[in-house]
Amino acid sequence: MQNTASPPDSEAPPAWLAGLLAGDRAALARAITAVENETPDARAVLRIIRGRLGHALVVGFTGAPGAGKSTLVSAYVEELRRRDASVGVVAVDPSSPLTGGAILGDRIRMSRHATDPGVFVRSLASRGHLGGLSRTAARVIDVFDAAGRDVVVVETVGTGQSEVEIAEIADVRVVVNAPGLGDDVQAIKAGILEIADILVVNKSDLPFAERSARQLAAMAAQREGRSVPVLRTSATTGLGVAELADAIAALGRRKRPDPRARLRRLLLGLAQDWFRRRLGALPDAALDNLARDLLDGARDTDSAMRDLLTLLDKDR
Repeated sequence: MQNTASPPDSEAPPAWLAGLLAGDRAALARAITAVENETPDARAVLRIIRGRLGHALVVGFTGAPGAGKSTLVSAYVEELRRRDASVGVVAVDPSSPLTGGAILGDRIRMSRHATDPGVFVRSLASRGHLGGLSRTAARVIDVFDAAGRDVVVVETVGTGQSEVEIAEIADVRVVVNAPGLGDDVQAIKAGILEIADILVVNKSDLPFAERSARQLAAMAAQREGRSVPVLRTSATTGLGVAELADAIAALGRRKRPDPRARLRRLLLGLAQDWFRRRLGALPDAALDNLARDLLDGARDTDSAMRDLLTLLDKDR
């Protein structure tokens, strides 16, 4: 009997999905939930947003815990609304050890935007991911983009200096620092500060803010190929927030939003997940044999990796 089943791309999308491209908030919320949790509706969401990406400017805020990122993001969103820009916020929170969901600290700090139809804040759980982002953050950004948001702001979990995944998906990267860096500047230099398009000293009404700004400016001056502005802000008073918005907008005009970067990240993430699952399914004895050969010097790491890939291929 001939198989008359329709291919996946011809499946009828759920009725509520039509509202997504029209900017309906309920449809936007359902679409984000679908792609975050990878529900059966996720395929339909990703199918309908294809070809509608590249409008939104994606702005990433990252930096060490305690620098005031959430408060600064909230102030920046308020400034964007004054400029009549619609905003989506992806706030990546630590995961609850009990439920695995987001602890929602960032959403609480942005609660003043709750009644503004031009702002949609979504907290995502990092779910143990070490790079400062949720694994599905890039897909959620795409949903915001397709829904017509002018700016998508991504705030990462407070990251360490080597965790720089925000650089892969944001068009403009803002690294937020607290005053009083002191001797830590040199330790930070090789870390997340290297990815910055804009360096910010937040809480600049506190002591040592001016000194920290000078230190960061000196570091930025040593970088080859491009200049990096160093701005001072106070998110609680609004000092410097308009200047920060101006600097981000200026960079955004020079950088064409590139959703392909988010797709590259998605493909890499899927590949990593696939390898983890496949490696976990391999017999312990096979891995033990490769480990023994490495320990004895019978093979080098390159040949061990080739044999490991061969094992994975045979086990498909």
